[in-house]
Amino acid sequence: MGTPDFAVPCLESLIKNHDVAGVFTQPDKPKGRGYELAPPPVKVCAEKFGIPVFQPASMRDGKALEIINSLNAEIIIVVAFGKILPKEILESVNFGCINIHASLLPKLRGAAPIQWSIINGEEVTGVTSIQMDEGLDTGDMLVKKSVAITENMNAGELHDVLAVLGAEVLIETLDLLKKGELKPQKQEEVFDDYASMLSKKLCPIDFSDTAKNVHNKIRGLYPWPIALTELNGKTLKVLESRLSDIKTDARPGEVVSTEGGICVACGDGGALLLTSVQLEGKKRMSYTDFLRGHPIEKGTVLGG
Repeated sequence: MGTPDFAVPCLESLIKNHDVAGVFTQPDKPKGRGYELAPPPVKVCAEKFGIPVFQPASMRDGKALEIINSLNAEIIIVVAFGKILPKEILESVNFGCINIHASLLPKLRGAAPIQWSIINGEEVTGVTSIQMDEGLDTGDMLVKKSVAITENMNAGELHDVLAVLGAEVLIETLDLLKKGELKPQKQEEVFDDYASMLSKKLCPIDFSDTAKNVHNKIRGLYPWPIALTELNGKTLKVLESRLSDIKTDARPGEVVSTEGGICVACGDGGALLLTSVQLEGKKRMSYTDFLRGHPIEKGTVLGG
């Protein structure tokens, strides 16, 4: 059971190493300017290998359970499926449901752990397999693998790293299960770092924050929903940034230099280099191309 790109490496590894009886994924959704129905990436992968695909609108009306029972599966693997599974499905197969979650649980339970790990300034994250229960990412932990988050890595890049790592964790989990060597661990209660769903309300940049926090926000919100500010009354999306060595007493949001990027003062006396931007109605540009067509005077304040 899975839907987006993140789940595809797990499905491919399952197909290579095990017998996949069927795939559940979200219904096709309208996409692009023409709003034509587009299949989820997991469906595309499954059909390529001739695996039956099921796209129920609900997992609670009994029909999904009927399908599962007809497949005679031993275990259900859940990777970014996007639907809550009721108790009767969690208990419908011999070995229950195993979920692949993109954080080092119990940290960052929830819908957007990849993005929040960067926004929160974590230096290490990873993937955890869990035996699912009725809670949200609260089941017993089975296998964990970690990876470093480098200073300029964005959420899109980390997503791709963790998708591959997730497949490794999944296959190791199933191998240990087969050998009877899994050692489930209870999760501690954690309440203060829930990885809530992203929304565009997060996008506006507050340059009165520290340079590091602003940098983390910019890379954590890329490629969606993308951090933004204002330049001369127009929305300016900020796609990439770098921390600057400059120390300044300029007011937050003030452009103090255009060397090496659009260098903007932040609230801690530090500064941030905006290196890739997109003005509303325009295409993405490097800061050099942008400044060629849109010169910014020193002293200009971003964000109003």
